[in-house]
Amino acid sequence: MKLNDYDEGTGSKFASGAALVAVLLIMSVIVIVLVANKDYLKRKLGTDSTSASISASEVSTEASPDTSESYSEVYVSDLSFYKDYEDKNQASASATTSDDTSVTTTTTVSEPELTEENDGKHTLITNLDGTTEWAVISPHIPKCEYDYTNLFEQSGKLKYFENDKCTSYFGIDVSKDNNYIDYNKVKKVGVSFVMIRLGSRGYQTGQLSVDDYFRDNIKRATDAGLDVGVYFMSQAVTEDEAREEAQYVIDNLLGYSVTYPVALVMQPIKNDTARSDALSKKDRTTVIRAFLKAIKDKGYVPIVYGDKRWLFKDIDLSKVVGDFDIWLTETGVDYPDYPYKYAMWQYSRKGSIDGVSGDVDLNISFVDYALK
Repeated sequence: MKLNDYDEGTGSKFASGAALVAVLLIMSVIVIVLVANKDYLKRKLGTDSTSASISASEVSTEASPDTSESYSEVYVSDLSFYKDYEDKNQASASATTSDDTSVTTTTTVSEPELTEENDGKHTLITNLDGTTEWAVISPHIPKCEYDYTNLFEQSGKLKYFENDKCTSYFGIDVSKDNNYIDYNKVKKVGVSFVMIRLGSRGYQTGQLSVDDYFRDNIKRATDAGLDVGVYFMSQAVTEDEAREEAQYVIDNLLGYSVTYPVALVMQPIKNDTARSDALSKKDRTTVIRAFLKAIKDKGYVPIVYGDKRWLFKDIDLSKVVGDFDIWLTETGVDYPDYPYKYAMWQYSRKGSIDGVSGDVDLNISFVDYALK
């Protein structure tokens, strides 16, 4: 054996072993580096070609307070404005909890308060005792069509205009309570018509009587050139009594010129009980219709007087409106909130008119009954 060969053989084996160890060390380092950075490579290279992801550190320029090698993955879809908007709306609609024991309060939006300004199906009624309630507005009864922006007050007198022309008529209603009236002065200040109390039936006795000033009022008002109508305070409780009252009115109108309506008034008696209070809504309506029909049959124009509460609660308006006119009383307001059709409106009980001493009731008529 050759020494050089031996000596050469021993050095090669050593070099080969050293090289092998070096290779193994390098491979180990590479493996360690790859393992340590597998998440980073996954994010950079992506194992799914259909989705892209970035680290939270690349989304925000702010330094993370956590110095550990941990990442919170944020996908591109998570950055969508619409998803963020949807999530916020879902969170506001309902509170969700997981491990968090806090409870988010959900606010329930209550139904808006019912008012005449935001509801066309109900109207507020004030009862005699001061309480209020909502009444249903019938879709089958003719509605009020006046445009109140065309209603103006001039020197205490209401006037209604259409196409820049006054189409209404100013009037007063009177009784013996107004004492002597100078109708020439009344006419001079612009009054067009007068509604005069003809008489009444006793609200307890049932006795018929003529107003003490009726004949004087109707004669002098007519002589002054005013249009005249009359009203009767009814307390009929049967159809026969209603027809009796109508005939009583007709008999007392003989010889007089009546160009405005004959009105029936059946309002409750303040602080007392009236014989008509016991009538049901149906029966009261039947009685009223009997009076109005009898008046109409004799060639006069019948009309029903009443306030909003009485018209809604005490009679069946579906059996009245359309067949007969309404004389509405509602005072102390800029315009009525009565929703149905009406022809005349008593808007004040505290009017002041030259020729009448003290307070007098003021009225506006949207109909020229003198031409009917």
